[in-house]
Order: sequence, then C-alpha cells, then structure tokens
Amino acid sequence: MKIGVVSDTHLSRTEKGLPRALTEEFRHVDIILHLGDWVALEIYDMLARLAPVEGIAGNNDGAEIIQRFGESKIVTLEGMHIGMIHGHAPYSRKGTDGNALLAFEGQDVDCILFGHSHQPLMRRENGILLFNPGSPTDKRREKQYSFGLMDIEEGKITARHVFYDSKE
Repeated sequence: MKIGVVSDTHLSRTEKGLPRALTEEFRHVDIILHLGDWVALEIYDMLARLAPVEGIAGNNDGAEIIQRFGESKIVTLEGMHIGMIHGHAPYSRKGTDGNALLAFEGQDVDCILFGHSHQPLMRRENGILLFNPGSPTDKRREKQYSFGLMDIEEGKITARHVFYDSKE
C-alpha cells in the first residue's frame, strides 16, 4: 500500500491549488493522510480528486474541519496502526515530536504522523516510526517544500520525504 502524507497546507479558498509536485505523486497513492492545518475544507476536495483522504484538524482549522475529522485518531491500514495528530497541543516541552509521542502514550501504534512545525522529521523511537512530512506550501525556515510518501509492505512501514523548490 502506498500512502501520501501531507500537513500544513495553509491554503485559503482564494489560492489556486496544491503544488504540482504533490499532485503528481498523490495520483499514484492508495490513500492520502492529512495531518491538519488544512485552513479551508476545499483542500479536502482537491485531494479527494487524487485518492481517498483521511485526516485530522490542526490549530489553524475551524469548527467545520474539527467536527469532520477530529483532532487525533488511529487508523489501521494493512494491519498497521497509524496515529495521526497535528502536534500543537501543549503535552510537553519536548517539541512537536515529543507532543506526538505523548499523545499516543500507552496505545498500540506502529507509526505516529504529525505536523505543526513545518519541519520534516523521520526517526524511530521505541520501535515507533515518527514522521512529519513538513509543509508543501509554507516551508518557513526550511530550504525546500515537502510532503511524505509511505509504503506498507509485508507488515513493515517505510517512509520518505519528497522535497522540491516551487510551490506552483
């Protein structure tokens, strides 16, 4: 199974759309997981034209998005339990990845996906894959825009970042 992972799209209704690098890759995924800060529900529609979409809300999302998706969840894909959270809640002072870990403490997860910081991250802690795809439209202090791709094969999850220079 191939999974597209995105967070922090921060696109308003008036902006023209998602970056070409992202849409070209996401046409070939089985599902897209959005980790919050959609900002506008129209982003769901844009992504749903490419593949089925699951998501959670972030700190910049309004009531409609929060009600539709919730603020955290665990999805099971190909038998793997994937925790999804934006990462902004003040669970700790250990950074966004620390917040994400604490949010699923004591729960059966193989992977935790999170956003909020706009900083791509991939590491393992206690056998759990922690993955932040970065942002495809708002790179902040990063050199490039980014999103993520994950594969689940034979009970194993692998992930990688896709980096690019233009958000067009």
